Amino acid sequence: MNQIKVTIAEKEYTLLTEGEPMLTQKIAAHVDAQISQLMAPGRLALGDAAVLAALNITEEYFQEQESAENLRRQLKEYLDELTKLKLELSDAKREIFNLQKGSK
Repeated sequence: MNQIKVTIAEKEYTLLTEGEPMLTQKIAAHVDAQISQLMAPGRLALGDAAVLAALNITEEYFQEQESAENLRRQLKEYLDELTKLKLELSDAKREIFNLQKGSK
């Protein structure tokens, strides 16, 4: 278990993580950037900024999940097409072999 200190919205937090410390730092920096942007002078209080940042980050997460699912679907289609083409190639090779064998 790694203990990491991060700063979010000018407040220091100590986090425990089993993951990579650099990833935790990167995540905290992303959260901090989101909150800081929303708290720009005269915009929002910390609580409201935190809620909106959570919504923004969750939206990003779901968009990335949808993109990943689309890529998986597309990859499956390509693999199915590849399998079909391999079968066609195999059939064509077999037919060529039979034709060559028959002409001898």
